[in-house]
Amino acid sequence: MAKAWSRDEILELARSFQAACVLAAAADLDLFRALAGEPMPAATLARRLPADERATAVLLDALAALSLLDKQGGVYSVPAPVAGALGRTGEGSLLSMVQHQANCLRRWATLASTVKAGKPCGRAPSVRGEAADLEAFVLAMNDISGPIADAVIRHIEPLEFRCLLDVGGGSGTWTVAFLRACPSSRAILFDLPEAIPLARRRFGEAGLAERVSLAAGDFYRDALPPGADLAWVSAIVHQNSREENRELFRKVGAALAEGGRIAIRDILMEPSRTEPVAGALFAVNMLVGSEGGGTYTVEELREDLEATGFRDVAVAHREPTMSSILVARKS
Repeated sequence: MAKAWSRDEILELARSFQAACVLAAAADLDLFRALAGEPMPAATLARRLPADERATAVLLDALAALSLLDKQGGVYSVPAPVAGALGRTGEGSLLSMVQHQANCLRRWATLASTVKAGKPCGRAPSVRGEAADLEAFVLAMNDISGPIADAVIRHIEPLEFRCLLDVGGGSGTWTVAFLRACPSSRAILFDLPEAIPLARRRFGEAGLAERVSLAAGDFYRDALPPGADLAWVSAIVHQNSREENRELFRKVGAALAEGGRIAIRDILMEPSRTEPVAGALFAVNMLVGSEGGGTYTVEELREDLEATGFRDVAVAHREPTMSSILVARKS
């Protein structure tokens, strides 16, 4: 049943972009890290960014009004909880994810034009540049997945494998969790060349470098490294059309050992496509950000897996987030 919206609720929803834009701009400017190191007035921060002094003061006051900053006598500082989340990168940080969401926000602003055209309207880099945007995207996946990875993979039963292939494994968050869960196993992480140094650093910090092979490539163009008996495809199928997913599944099947398994982590939609809500909204994110991506039902993924040589397709875990898991076995 549709919600009984009031006028005030509709207006509140229409204005909800405002606070998000303030936070996005602050993350793009890396303002929280600057202030976390040293409280300062607007004029000093504007010189360091560098940015316009008046505009910097307006942004800082908005952040203080939202309680994301403290303001005392014209000096701005970052409250401890905010500094922990946005004043640094690394364990427990959300800065990279907020920077990634800032890029998403710019694309969402083109939604009406995208619906008219039926395709994305182009992608402009942030003030930090394309390379920094890509790094933020890769690290953002760890911001979100790091705290949950150990628990999520436990839904794959049996959680046993000789060699894991982490397809599009980014900075290695999920590979670390799998290797911790199976101490006698090894892994291959496959991703774009830009992600490999970030993964190498993470595996070194985790003491797992000797158990991982790093393979640079593009799964849209290149074959996947062979020899694994478990392939992990995390938060990838929503980037693709169904045709692209079938081609990816064929490549995974070719890389897997006989009887090997694939585990897909993503949002699983109900047949109505209106639930879960997060999935319906994420389909919009894919509409404005990709040529053919979207969110898929279990039956659609089952059809695509079975059409590409997999069997015994089953839901290993289901929740209204990106952490539902579908598993299948190579025929």
